[in-house]
Amino acid sequence: MAEKIPFRKSIVKKLLSRYRLVIVNETTFEEQLYFRISRLNVIILSSLIFGIITGLAFLLFSQTPLKEFIPGKASSELNKIAVDNQYMLDSISERFRQQSIYLGRIQKVLRGDLAFEDLDSISLEEETNIEQNQSIPPNAADSLLREMVSQEDKYNVLEDQMADARSVLLYPPAQGPISQAYDAENKHFAVDVVLQPNTPIKSIADGTVIFSEWTAETGYVIMVEHPYSLLSVYKHNASLTHTQGDIVRAGEIIATAGNTGEYSTGWHLHFELWSDGYPMDPIEFIDFGTETLIEENP
Repeated sequence: MAEKIPFRKSIVKKLLSRYRLVIVNETTFEEQLYFRISRLNVIILSSLIFGIITGLAFLLFSQTPLKEFIPGKASSELNKIAVDNQYMLDSISERFRQQSIYLGRIQKVLRGDLAFEDLDSISLEEETNIEQNQSIPPNAADSLLREMVSQEDKYNVLEDQMADARSVLLYPPAQGPISQAYDAENKHFAVDVVLQPNTPIKSIADGTVIFSEWTAETGYVIMVEHPYSLLSVYKHNASLTHTQGDIVRAGEIIATAGNTGEYSTGWHLHFELWSDGYPMDPIEFIDFGTETLIEENP
């Protein structure tokens, strides 16, 4: 115990010992400023400065948006945004998958691999459910009801869809005499417009090209998806000027009139207009510049 007391006193003495910090002019060696300090003062001042800096840093990272950059420190608002984005991504993915199924079925109809009667026999939601639940058999009463509704609305366009279609100004794809009119009973869901070879074919409205390929039956075919769930189809073309995914404007040339495909009977445009999967008579919405109907030879 006798040795520890002098040691403690020496520590206290060193801490309390005063020193003079002098600032001297280097040229004249004149004393400009001086401070009386001790080691204890230096320790206290350093601790105070460190505490102030630490407190300011804590406030900066806890009360400002900088806290979002701290690993593992996500705010409730960011978590909510992340959850909403995940739901939106799932919804977009599901919608994209349904659109892919729908476009694939339309392409099969155009190629002749699928009959038109089967186009709407299974809705997109039903097809999705069937893919996810193959083991669930359909209910007999439900199937009968679906068949009745399908037969009732098979060739009809809903009133609100027709109103939307009429609210859009549709540009004529080409102008010429009609050789064959729209005839749903005979499954001719189009109008055939007689044209001169290589007559420019134009898009009826702004839209996106979703199909642009050659088919054996209908030659060069191009399909454009428009607002209000409208779809325009142009068949038997001589050439196509756009590919799938292109954005087109109303009145923009997308093809030239031709006589291609096994089903073609001459130089003409086979034009179809669809609304949300239902065929519509193009003459009700588009002025082809003539009302002449060329009678077919018996």
